[in-house]
Amino acid sequence: MSKPDPERIDDDLPELDDGFFSRARPAAEVMGEAFMARARRPGRPRLETPKIEVKIRLDAKVVEHLRDTGKGWQTRVNAELAKAVDEGRL
Repeated sequence: MSKPDPERIDDDLPELDDGFFSRARPAAEVMGEAFMARARRPGRPRLETPKIEVKIRLDAKVVEHLRDTGKGWQTRVNAELAKAVDEGRL
């Protein structure tokens, strides 16, 4: 093992060793259930009716036209398809 570089030694923040990790405990155990219940979950909240990702093949001309309508084109296509389903056209 090489000799430690004195310029890189930080006494305020020692290197974490096996002893440190052997004393580690799960956050729920340390912080308590009340804290963990309030802890923010990362990401978006789950939707009641999540969208399903699908892959379909469309003509290049159709996709180009839809994309040219601007941002949100996929949402607008979904709305039109839903409307067609509701009206019994699909």
